[in-house]
Amino acid sequence: MGWHPGADEEPLFRITVTFATGVAPAVADSRWFRDPQRNDIQDELDGWPAGPVFTPHTTGDQAARRTGRGLLGAVQVIANLVANVGGAAGSPFGSAAGGEKPEEPENEVQDFPVMWAAPRALARTVPWQLDPGRQPDGYRTDLVLTTRRLLFLGVRDTKIDEEEVLAEFPREAISGAQRMKFSRVSADVRMTFSDRSWVRLFTGNSNCADRIVGILSGNDQVVPESVLSEGQRRRVNQFMSGHRDATQGPVYIKLNSGIVFVETYVPSKAGKGLVNAVGILMDEAGEPAQPRPGDL
Repeated sequence: MGWHPGADEEPLFRITVTFATGVAPAVADSRWFRDPQRNDIQDELDGWPAGPVFTPHTTGDQAARRTGRGLLGAVQVIANLVANVGGAAGSPFGSAAGGEKPEEPENEVQDFPVMWAAPRALARTVPWQLDPGRQPDGYRTDLVLTTRRLLFLGVRDTKIDEEEVLAEFPREAISGAQRMKFSRVSADVRMTFSDRSWVRLFTGNSNCADRIVGILSGNDQVVPESVLSEGQRRRVNQFMSGHRDATQGPVYIKLNSGIVFVETYVPSKAGKGLVNAVGILMDEAGEPAQPRPGDL
């Protein structure tokens, strides 16, 4: 059987996540696990198997990578022009860092920690399966937010109905989250625990990162499926029937006017691990609706 929420909670949001990966030349394709003194701690993490060991790239490596990215950028400019002709909202085309500037050069250019945790900190208890360098083939890790918990689930492609709860935290153990724009398609999110330790995750689309931030901050009024009207349920079923390749179920965001925004995610052809965000707006009866003043 797959994972099911407890009797006292309802699921709100679910996406596939991994530890993030650096995009600046010196830290490209790399990640580190640090304590507050910036020491490497991956050998201290309980139960973690051996993983890749990264070192900052040399000047020669960096120059080669910049040249390669320059060629890739030319291809992506063309892709952007195509995507803007009827492209779906949230399409993940763009430069590796989304054209953004580093917000924290010490953590994004000179170094790239994806875990920042003192001994016994909560961040050290996230599952090792989040690491792309350790994750088994045919395996994915999903982040789930419910009305009372945050969970990480492990799912094997061949045994989707046998999801494994890898770690869980009460919502009050998460003090906040921030989308880190200097990242692959601006889709990284830094999730901070109540003890100030944190992890940096890649979410596949900037919309996904924004949803995590919005839900944890309370800025997004996300509602469970159980509150939808019969008409809204019919509309959602119709919408999802056109997106049978959706990677996860939809998220429901109630806007200030009462209109419900429904968003789901479908695989992107732009790259591995990327998704496109698609959505609809509907009124109480499930009919198409337009945003009203104060909704956006």
